[in-house]
Amino acid sequence: MGRSGAQGALALRGAAARLGLKPGELELGVRLGEVRTVAGPEGRRRVPVAEVERLRSAEGFPDTLRERVRSVAATEGAALLGIGPARFTRLAKVGCFSPVMFYVNRYRALVWLYPVAELRKFAEREPALLTGSTPQGLRKMLDAGEDWRARNWRSRRVAQLAREAENAWERAAVAAAVLGPDQLAEVVDDPYERAHLRRLRASLLPAKGGPPSSRPLVEPLLTADDPDEILWHRISLALCLDEARAESPAPRPGEAGRRGRVPPSPEPAPAGGDGHGPGAESAAGAAVRPGRARPSAPVRPAGRTERSGPPGRPGPRELWRRLHRSRSR
Repeated sequence: MGRSGAQGALALRGAAARLGLKPGELELGVRLGEVRTVAGPEGRRRVPVAEVERLRSAEGFPDTLRERVRSVAATEGAALLGIGPARFTRLAKVGCFSPVMFYVNRYRALVWLYPVAELRKFAEREPALLTGSTPQGLRKMLDAGEDWRARNWRSRRVAQLAREAENAWERAAVAAAVLGPDQLAEVVDDPYERAHLRRLRASLLPAKGGPPSSRPLVEPLLTADDPDEILWHRISLALCLDEARAESPAPRPGEAGRRGRVPPSPEPAPAGGDGHGPGAESAAGAAVRPGRARPSAPVRPAGRTERSGPPGRPGPRELWRRLHRSRSR
């Protein structure tokens, strides 16, 4: 929905008040896809009045809505699952469930927050992982020092921003946002296109960032760092660029003011499974299987192997080969 959909919509704070939620709870609801938003003035998200009324008329409101947008840190999450905090952290590190937000506490430690609804569903689906010895495959991941929390958080956030994008250039800018400068330059060799992507770039962090002292902890979380994750974002960026160039070329110097806004384009269908953002992430279980990054659309980090894509879909390396073949014709 374009910015015209902002008519008849409420600012986030007003919508939170109408729904009996705290602003942070509403933000979590948006990230999980429990609350639909539209673009408003100056790029600020707004909640349509019809969406507010839909949520208010649901059975069990407001308690059921509050439960769906509730998040907990590791200690409370461990108590919810009936396990120790150390086991909870190990399960999170190997990707059994994914954080949706984080903050830096007063001791300058990173605190991950997990959706309660997803933790409950994980406990129902994988009770064997809550007791006994850790399976050998997960132990190998832990012994190798793997930690999927930041990657899975990026996956959620990237998918949310991609689904909120109004055209292919904005979707391309989302994929570009998690690539380092060298990676971006390798995929986008046109300096005008890179400049356009930088102008459209959305921040993975909320509008109200933390104190400057937290930057050393937070900045590493914003860039893809695993080879397969980087590869997937490169593929996503290349495919979005093909679509964007077909719609409209990136503006050259002196053209931006005359050309105006790039017209919206239809959003592509999800690549498979549930995504990780508004309209994609549902309370039905964004928790991921151990050792896998959950699919998200249209831009998602890949997992560690060729099997990390949705069932029946090609893995990242095969997609990359196809992309090169299509461009060499």
